[in-house]
Amino acid sequence: MILPNGATVAVVDGGRLRLFRNKGHEPHVDLVSLPDPEVGSGHAGSGTRHRSSTANPDDGRLKEDDFIAGAAKHLNAEVLAGRIQQLLVIADPRSLGELRKHFHGTLTGRLVGEIGKDLSGQTDASIQSAIMAA
Repeated sequence: MILPNGATVAVVDGGRLRLFRNKGHEPHVDLVSLPDPEVGSGHAGSGTRHRSSTANPDDGRLKEDDFIAGAAKHLNAEVLAGRIQQLLVIADPRSLGELRKHFHGTLTGRLVGEIGKDLSGQTDASIQSAIMAA
């Protein structure tokens, strides 16, 4: 994948949002880590009436989904404020699907790509390699 210079990369899982900026000029990727943002609740209280059963998600999944919704809320705010012009999102397939539910239309228009892999625990170099291989 050719990642534009200045693009933001968001690596998301159910408990962490890592942000990077690409400082490399096409076709090179040179990621610079940005500070991890404080991610608030995406939809506090959603689903808390439902206790565990076979038809309802457990508390762990509800917490992960709430974090993912909060991560999408943060990314939406950054895009709407003009701080993100181009965005690549990397998340495991389930988290990526949950993120898409919460993306603002403006954010969707600024997506340069999505990678459906769990790279949240990987090194910066591994993330960079995965982007170049995509």
